[in-house]
Amino acid sequence: MIAALGLAALAVGLATQSDTPASSPQGSGSSVPSELTPLPGPVASGGNALPLFAYYYIWFSPNSWRRAKLDYPLAGDYSSGDPAIVKQQIESAKAAGIQGFIVSWKDTAQNDSRLQLVMRIAAQEKFKLAMIYQGLDFQRKPLPASEVGKDFQTFETKYAPNPVFYKIGGKALTIWSGTWEFSAAAVRSVTSPVTGRLLVLNTQKSVSAYDQIASYTDGDAYYWSSVNPQTDAGYPKKLQQMAAAVHAHHGYWIAPFAPGFDAELVGGTGTVPRDDGRTLRTEYAAAVGSSPDMLGLISWNEFSENSYVEPSKKYGYFYLDAVAQLRGATVPAGLQDSDSSAQSGSQDSPWPDAFLLLGCVLICGSTAGFAAAIRTARRKP
Repeated sequence: MIAALGLAALAVGLATQSDTPASSPQGSGSSVPSELTPLPGPVASGGNALPLFAYYYIWFSPNSWRRAKLDYPLAGDYSSGDPAIVKQQIESAKAAGIQGFIVSWKDTAQNDSRLQLVMRIAAQEKFKLAMIYQGLDFQRKPLPASEVGKDFQTFETKYAPNPVFYKIGGKALTIWSGTWEFSAAAVRSVTSPVTGRLLVLNTQKSVSAYDQIASYTDGDAYYWSSVNPQTDAGYPKKLQQMAAAVHAHHGYWIAPFAPGFDAELVGGTGTVPRDDGRTLRTEYAAAVGSSPDMLGLISWNEFSENSYVEPSKKYGYFYLDAVAQLRGATVPAGLQDSDSSAQSGSQDSPWPDAFLLLGCVLICGSTAGFAAAIRTARRKP
């Protein structure tokens, strides 16, 4: 059963479901290293009361898997336009306690077709969606603000009214990736025409940058996939400072967490080791500790940056199962990899990390739902 949502989820209007997810066929050829040891059990926490959405990408074709990949999905070299794949992905995510996908989108013929496919299957599965707009091109340069504005208006009229999209106060949740490359005036020109039906969260990376455009957006969804919790001891405080700035402007804060990161094959520098699941658990604890309105898992299927939790040939169902345990959910047997069970011979015990997470939750989790409800009551109309 999908973990029931608490006060925070109700406060922001998420229509939760408690259906038993259907099982998906398990991929073949999976291999999980013996040193990977799952969590000892579900961590009962206030963090479970927070809505959890995973960033989801619809750009894959069979050719995508032939370049810049260190690992591959258990489902094979799939196309994002395959209905069976989309259905399996949503069922697997639901089983792990994920309530929705934040779908990457721009207004192109292929993206529109694939978004419509995801919308149709998500509606059938009673699964929610949000949208993240990619405001930068492949060279990481900003698109013309006029193009961004036109695409947001298209989304507002063509897609936002659909009930599959997660709404707060009747407005569909959207995120604008790359806002740090746009001036405040450009941001205002994009968001002002769509304030009637859309919430547009920015993706600023610092409090000072956020403050510059806070008046023209509805909060912040910091896409911080490359932080290394082992070497950046100050990053939980930064998340808390970002959250405080967002809430001071009566905005919404989506706190990020990821299982690891490696974008060297696509021009990135530095890597964040997965560390047998410890990175995921530590970042989850820090995200919950920042008093978020929602948790943003980076990611479902970003295989080029190696931040995915989608079942893969290298890790099997280990990371999806870890998410499920953090959420107090249970992945049905038909969705689990046979090698993802606890390995009695492992030399690395997960217990210290579980205690770390539990300690953080006991301090901050008990107030998260109530605080979110209070903040929601004084948000922008």
